[in-house]
Amino acid sequence: MKQIALDLGLASGPTLAGFFAGPNEAALRHLQMWTESPTRSPVPTYLWGTSGSGKTHLLKGVREALREQGATAGWLDASVQEPPDFNEAWAAVLLDDVHLYTAVQQQAAFNWFVNAMTPKSGQPLWVLAAGERAPADLKLREDLRTRLGWGHLFSLQLLGEPERRAVLRQQADARGVFMRDEVVDFILNRFSRDLGSLIQLLDHLDSYALQTQRAITIPLIKAMLENE
Repeated sequence: MKQIALDLGLASGPTLAGFFAGPNEAALRHLQMWTESPTRSPVPTYLWGTSGSGKTHLLKGVREALREQGATAGWLDASVQEPPDFNEAWAAVLLDDVHLYTAVQQQAAFNWFVNAMTPKSGQPLWVLAAGERAPADLKLREDLRTRLGWGHLFSLQLLGEPERRAVLRQQADARGVFMRDEVVDFILNRFSRDLGSLIQLLDHLDSYALQTQRAITIPLIKAMLENE
């Protein structure tokens, strides 16, 4: 059966607590320990994995954890066309989707990395980066590529079907949404299986069901798609 790819991205406000780790427990615990520690290690961390493995969720989760503590972080992803200057007031530097960086973004990322490691204040900042490939396979300028591979490295794995099914159930329960087994089967068989898109799809379904005053069924899903 042909899968339908939905370019819906992640649900708003990802948190570390809301990340379903599955085979990526070691990476999640590493980030939780860093955000919760009163004496944070400045050793960089790099995450890599295919689309849908949770990289952006984890980076945004770290940013949210810092925000709750009253701290800020520098953020750079491929959509930031004009990266700002490095700011020593940041608590960390977060670099997402580094495999997509343009020459300008690579220069900014390198500048941020160097300044984070040797700030004028004397206290190094943490750099957390993510991309789809291992550092050795990144097609980036050499000085940036080698720095990304210097510290802690974690390879993220996609969740298996039982784990994706468990996440859908967990997220549906959190929203007070009831879905029959055949509805879950339909979603997993027909739509893009990366977790971020599935959760965002659930948000769309929940909203559409409320608007139409109908339960979430296969006909409702088809109707929503026809009306988009």
